[in-house]
Amino acid sequence: MSDMTKTPKGGIARHLPLIAAVAVAVIGAATLKDYLSFDTLRDNREALLAFRDQNYLGLAAIFACIYILIVVFSLPGAAMASVTGGFLFGLAMGTGLNVVSATIGATGIFLAARWGLGEMLTARLESAEGRIQMLKNALRQNEVEVLLLLRLVPAVPFFVANLLPALVGVRFGNFLWTTAVGIIPGAIVFTWIGVGVGEVFDRGEDPDLSLLWEPHVIGPILGLCVLAVMPIIVKTLRPKATGPKTSAPQEPSPTSPDPKKES
Repeated sequence: MSDMTKTPKGGIARHLPLIAAVAVAVIGAATLKDYLSFDTLRDNREALLAFRDQNYLGLAAIFACIYILIVVFSLPGAAMASVTGGFLFGLAMGTGLNVVSATIGATGIFLAARWGLGEMLTARLESAEGRIQMLKNALRQNEVEVLLLLRLVPAVPFFVANLLPALVGVRFGNFLWTTAVGIIPGAIVFTWIGVGVGEVFDRGEDPDLSLLWEPHVIGPILGLCVLAVMPIIVKTLRPKATGPKTSAPQEPSPTSPDPKKES
């Protein structure tokens, strides 16, 4: 009886981090949407800059913690947080804080999903057959390339790129470094927007994130996507290009009897 009572508790406890993340995400989506905006940044601009000048490292630590919580709980405003990083800390420091914070937050939601549903789904994938088995093998063979694509393609939501790898059982090490590397281009763009936000406020204009879709910005990012997908294409086409190997015709052994002479 003791084993029977412990098992359900262990099962529920394993899912608690993911359940908490989902619950906070739902609450945050309903309550924080209006607060994480350019208007909030404009209204608190002077206070933030004054606090930064008095306590630079303290504000950097607070900013990083808030950014990590936004990513862990998939709250709205990750892009706005990246812009704020550029506004407060400049391009170099802002990009560094954005990348490190986003990577830590992504790791947190990845582990929460891996310990919960991810472990169960991974076990089912391992025992699956047919098309699911083929899909799993294809993902394992191109794991790094697929993970980089998830980070580089702007159309893929950040929380999807955090949860999906955990649910299909990718290697944690590959998830970690591809996240840190793959988000750098987007982080630079959003941080760069933040660097110029102050000037936009001074002109009395309203900034927006449409700059991301400008050809001179989205072009290089799409180029990186092509570079990431090229190894997958090469691996797919290589067996078809080479074809099956054909063995050369064997010459008769000098010791073997000649059929014509025997006849």
